[in-house]
Amino acid sequence: MDLTTITPTLQALRALSHPVRLRMLGLLRSEGPATATTLAARLGLNTGATSYHLRQLAQHGFLVEDEERGNARDRWWKAAHRSTRTAPVDDPDVQAAQDAFLRAVAVVHAEQLQRAVEEAELLPARWRRASTASDWALRLTPRRAQALVEALEALVEGAEEDDDPDAGEFVVMLHAFPRPGTVAGDPR
Repeated sequence: MDLTTITPTLQALRALSHPVRLRMLGLLRSEGPATATTLAARLGLNTGATSYHLRQLAQHGFLVEDEERGNARDRWWKAAHRSTRTAPVDDPDVQAAQDAFLRAVAVVHAEQLQRAVEEAELLPARWRRASTASDWALRLTPRRAQALVEALEALVEGAEEDDDPDAGEFVVMLHAFPRPGTVAGDPR
């Protein structure tokens, strides 16, 4: 997998704005290459639907075929990039596609958080201590809010991965937004 990020085109963003596709891409990024059959079993889907979604992701540059694996019968897929980013734009069509993408991301993130909470009791104490579900309500200007998000992103992106056998995959989700039900921090 390329360690870069992808900033999708409008059409690619529309293709990715589907929770099933986001789940597939996430699994391929975290667990490595897979076939439509293995992904279908993992996600509780039929292989036909899974194959369709994989082809859509590949068509838009999110996946590539893993040519080192498989044969004429089994087609293996792998993620083409480590992460997906969107960039602020003034184009209403792109904004609408970004909003649809963010709604799908919210569904997938909520599912992951729910599973993590449900599985927390199974974790060793050291992993429970390293985990959190915290929130802070700060009163900030848009400029300072953006600076905070950028600093947090830089901190996470700058973290070096451990080669230690005790290391495990650790997910960091960053959600930062004006409090719902307000406009620019003031009640509606």
